[in-house]
Amino acid sequence: MIVTGVDFVTIPTQDLDRAVEFYGTTLELERSVYIPERGFCEFENGTVTFSVIHAEKMGLKFAPTPNPVALHVEDVEAARATLESRGVAFGGDILDTGVCHMAFFADPDGNALMLHHRYAPRG
Repeated sequence: MIVTGVDFVTIPTQDLDRAVEFYGTTLELERSVYIPERGFCEFENGTVTFSVIHAEKMGLKFAPTPNPVALHVEDVEAARATLESRGVAFGGDILDTGVCHMAFFADPDGNALMLHHRYAPRG
């Protein structure tokens, strides 16, 4: 096997301080790295690191990520209610696929995210 895991995912931002507030305070992820002068910070969730970068400071064109990163939660309804109380807007109702629950939202830069909980085994 060549690939053995995912070390980090990159989340672009146009405002590092706003992203730090969102990922650290709103989502309650642990911040492990913060180097604003270099335009990035990192957050841990127990399985993969979120590398939040100020795209233009890294020489990249900013474009929000349109495909949602699925964030595991134990209870999508409860997690959604908590995030809504913190000002997060969700798109649509909680989706039940028959094997999992999902709720879609975005960070302040428009990067797609979802709350996700698989309640049935893979078929």
